Amino acid sequence: MAELSDRSGVAAPTIRYYIREGLVPAGEATARNQAVYDEGHVGALRLARALVELGGLSIVQARTVIDHLAAPDADRVTGLGKVQYALTPSPGTAPEAARERVGELLARLGWQVRPDNPAATSLAQAIGDLGEIGVVVDDELLEAYAAAARTAAEADVARLAGREAGSAAVSVVALDVLGDRAISALRRLAQEDRLTHASDD
Repeated sequence: MAELSDRSGVAAPTIRYYIREGLVPAGEATARNQAVYDEGHVGALRLARALVELGGLSIVQARTVIDHLAAPDADRVTGLGKVQYALTPSPGTAPEAARERVGELLARLGWQVRPDNPAATSLAQAIGDLGEIGVVVDDELLEAYAAAARTAAEADVARLAGREAGSAAVSVVALDVLGDRAISALRRLAQEDRLTHASDD
């Protein structure tokens, strides 16, 4: 296990915990208290770590995602979708008017999105919350945000092409969690740039 810890960067106690909780398969026993681990275990550890540490999922949630990805009849798109949905915090409810606007936006854009996608409710909540403090989010602004989001999504999906499910799932977690942080930071940098140009005019 020490070698597996060195190869994966995960501490041995954490590895034992993940194995005990069913997030990582046990190694092939070679002797009492000894087992052999391969690259499959390294990949499984990376996925478990990404889901729990980066994604903030509970052990139960992470195990559900991992079990689905490992199912022989699981298709790639559905599996990665489950990873993404699991990473989206449960949004609760949103004003009906805001939900209708999101539905209309998605229809105008022609996006193929499942009706239970929690991100749609999160977007509706944001629109509703902004409205409550007097900030009107009109269709032009929403569509500008959507265009930027689509460009980012196309770049993300291109990164996943050709990867096996476990590796792609790690990337989904990293790109969704850390990518959101990067996009937010870039937006603020771009806002400063645009404001600087505007003040020079």
